[in-house]
Amino acid sequence: MAAIEVKGLRKVYRLGSEKVVALDRIDLEIEKGEVCCILGTSGSGKSTLLNMMAGLEKPTKGTIDIEGHRISAMNEAELARFRQKNVGFVFQSYNLIAALNALENVMMPLMFRRVPKGDREEMAMDILTKVGLEKYIAHKPNQMSGGQQQRVGIARAFVGSPDIIFADEPTGNLDTKTSESVMEIMLGMARQNEQTLVIVTHDPEVAAFADKVVHIRDGNVESIEIMRGEVKEYVHA
Repeated sequence: MAAIEVKGLRKVYRLGSEKVVALDRIDLEIEKGEVCCILGTSGSGKSTLLNMMAGLEKPTKGTIDIEGHRISAMNEAELARFRQKNVGFVFQSYNLIAALNALENVMMPLMFRRVPKGDREEMAMDILTKVGLEKYIAHKPNQMSGGQQQRVGIARAFVGSPDIIFADEPTGNLDTKTSESVMEIMLGMARQNEQTLVIVTHDPEVAAFADKVVHIRDGNVESIEIMRGEVKEYVHA
């Protein structure tokens, strides 16, 4: 069973009397433990596709299954519970809470899961150490660099070991060297824990880290590039 299965996905927005087709007809499978990159230019539909898979937007047509659960049929309350248990998010703009320090930001998802405070602190401290921020646990976001803030964001996404990690332009605000470091951290943790990692980006250098690259253009899958060992296979949609 695929970790994520998308069938006949279509998303149409209405702007007054106009219809804007953000996604035309998307069919896609992402395997468990796979690092999949959705690559496309601005306006291609890649972020809309990510939002659909994360249950943040409802499709106009089609179905989305994650780990055997049809999230496209869930209501908002069911989606919220599902995401709390199964999904982590990494954002381009970090989305840290300014009033909280690094440790408190990482503990937030565990609070929603009702993990006891002592366990929350231990789990957050452990993962902050893994991303190299053990000396920054008391720092607030405005006391950290962009790369450090993104590592806090990664720690928050991975704490509690969710099955699926969605990352939306995770290196978009970072320089090249920091981007490589951030990608290596995310991939290392995902592979170690056999988590499925889905990354949206416009950057081919980020896409080079993936097992599978889904090229999206004008709301359609243009082609799929699969890395097997040192060989890349091209699958045209």
